[in-house]
Amino acid sequence: MKYKLLLVLATLIWGSSFVMVKDLTDVMAPAWLLAIRFVAATVVMAAVCLVRREPLFDREHIKYGIIIGLPLFMGYLFQTIGITDTTPGKNAFLTATYCVIVPFLTWAVDRKRPNRFNIVAALLCLSGIGLISLTGSFTIGFGDAMTLCCAVFYAVQILFMSKFGKGRNVVVLTVWQFATVTAGSLMVALVSAEPPTPAAMTPGVWLSFAYLAFIVTALAVFVQNIGLANVEPATGGLLLSLESVFGVAFSIALGREPLTPRILVGFVVVFVAMVASEYLPAKLERRRTS
Repeated sequence: MKYKLLLVLATLIWGSSFVMVKDLTDVMAPAWLLAIRFVAATVVMAAVCLVRREPLFDREHIKYGIIIGLPLFMGYLFQTIGITDTTPGKNAFLTATYCVIVPFLTWAVDRKRPNRFNIVAALLCLSGIGLISLTGSFTIGFGDAMTLCCAVFYAVQILFMSKFGKGRNVVVLTVWQFATVTAGSLMVALVSAEPPTPAAMTPGVWLSFAYLAFIVTALAVFVQNIGLANVEPATGGLLLSLESVFGVAFSIALGREPLTPRILVGFVVVFVAMVASEYLPAKLERRRTS
């Protein structure tokens, strides 16, 4: 249970960042936002490794950190590009479709067939997130398409972390994931966009970066990695989809979106999905063995 709670904690932290990321993309290119954010997060996690005398340069951990980090980089890049051309609600909803992708991706890669509770819960969760996040007419534009791509890469990252994180040092893996995202973001930023001007880097912007780097990235991704290394991929994907629910909740709290009956119904549907996925299989198993 504690590993599932860690995943919920990570989604709570990430949900708090949607509005912040949207605001930051108004003052700088997405690749530069990611580069600055992940440089700081990489330094922090590397320092933690050195203080704890972790095997930072172990070849196996470097290899798997890069393997897990590549889809993480692509997911962050497409998500950040997507949010510049769509609403935060649509961005949150389309990102969370990885909760549907993960069980079937696991089936394709590991031949591990999802049970009916995984499938029903994923579809329920997706429906609830749609009620919470979507407003107006739902059309697929450039930003929506980019965000759908991000969901696919996040699903791959969740599967890889669940598969390769077991039995390995999560702190070291996290450092090399961050380093991979940093390197990829810097390469894209240098060839595709001008860096942010000094005038754009106000104290408020630096404060936002500090929160994104140290709390939303270093802490939350580390906590996520611990959780994913100790739960099934389908369960991990479902719990992580709560990110979009918390994103809307924070948006409401900050006065960016109104609280409507549809949003309340959406919260109930997501809760039912969690129960269907986590408690019904265990209850059925107890009945079979009794």
